[in-house]
Amino acid sequence: MINYRGVVFCFVLSAFVALAGCSSKTAQPEVPSTASANPPAETTKQPAASSSSTTTSSLDALKRGDSTATPASSPLQDVYFDFDSYDLRADARDVLKTNWQWLKANPAAQIQIEGHCDERGTGEYNLALGSKRAQSVKDYLVTLGTDAGRLSTISYGSELPVCKEHSEDCWQKNRRVKFVIQPAKPTA
Repeated sequence: MINYRGVVFCFVLSAFVALAGCSSKTAQPEVPSTASANPPAETTKQPAASSSSTTTSSLDALKRGDSTATPASSPLQDVYFDFDSYDLRADARDVLKTNWQWLKANPAAQIQIEGHCDERGTGEYNLALGSKRAQSVKDYLVTLGTDAGRLSTISYGSELPVCKEHSEDCWQKNRRVKFVIQPAKPTA
């Protein structure tokens, strides 16, 4: 049986690599910002997934014309990163500990961890950085006690931004890891 999601991902990834190779865009240097590096904090956290939007990948949302942002009602909140980094900040570790509590309370949940970047840098570089961000989050959740088999990673690089403005505040929102609760797979 053909894995449709895998075939689509390979096609999209190939298209991004081909387009990035033809790009004449050069990487922009890091610009120091006096603004806060943290995006606005979410004020509510739900104990369980109640919305179908928590099971929607960023790619699926984009295909439907929806926002790729994580809804405030999601039980798993995004983790944010500094420019050109996949190191977990203290605030990211706090979010991950809260997300881990939900994972512990929902042991059947399968999670896809999406790595995202801002628009600066080449397509290939951002895909690699997004992958490292997703993997660092997965590794941290595993050290907390989550079964690695429940977690998968994918990188979208800079291709699926939450914010499309060209400012540090916007770029910070795009340097993230998003969690997608996967639908249960039927047993054969």
